[in-house]
Amino acid sequence: MQRRVVIILASLAGGALLLAIGALVYILRPTAAPSGEITAIPVEVIIAETPIPTTTSSISDAEATNTPTSGPQTFELVQSESQARFIIQEVLRGQVTTVVGVTSLVAAQILVDLDNPAATQLGAVTVNARDLTTDQGSRNRAIRNEILDTALYEFITFTPTQLLGLPVSVAFGQSFSFQVIGDLTIRDITNQVTFEVTATLESEARLSGLASTTIQRNDYSLTIPNVPQVASVQENVVLEIEFVAIAQ
Repeated sequence: MQRRVVIILASLAGGALLLAIGALVYILRPTAAPSGEITAIPVEVIIAETPIPTTTSSISDAEATNTPTSGPQTFELVQSESQARFIIQEVLRGQVTTVVGVTSLVAAQILVDLDNPAATQLGAVTVNARDLTTDQGSRNRAIRNEILDTALYEFITFTPTQLLGLPVSVAFGQSFSFQVIGDLTIRDITNQVTFEVTATLESEARLSGLASTTIQRNDYSLTIPNVPQVASVQENVVLEIEFVAIAQ
């Protein structure tokens, strides 16, 4: 009788082990490659009225010379100088670890009216999730195959709906901050988020900056696979886009 119980328990343990191995092999299978080059969705041009400043101030000759007055221009992200990334904390092998996943496959257009910066418009932002890369190959495969299911959902998208806090004037080399509210879609789930943006108009042809927001994994059903070395993963995920955009 005892021998029969031992045999049954051994069979159950062996089956569980096979299932665990099978699940691990599935998660760590080769990932889908990007389907092709990523291109920016053309920004939707909306004619806006020039805002009337609430206060008046004198502008020096130097400031006037340094203030752009070239009218509307379309800027497009330069992938070789731009980067989309996520930042999250995990406990790996008993140590708190900061995980950073990055990709340069990010595309967007920005319509900047140099005479009226407050009328700036941002097109849809597209990120190729199949290219997100951390410092570990096994983690990359888990992220792409299991967490984000990039074989089915290749792109993460952000569709702006409102820009808040844009200045009425800017000078070359001067940083300014504003907010972008919009719809962030990860896999098949969409939620409204707000990006905090700091940008610098370096010249009439070059714009750079950083956009950042924090999301909750649970809001997008981003479930972490059960991996023995990983004790826990933080709920908060920081999303950033560090960008350089060039006038077209």
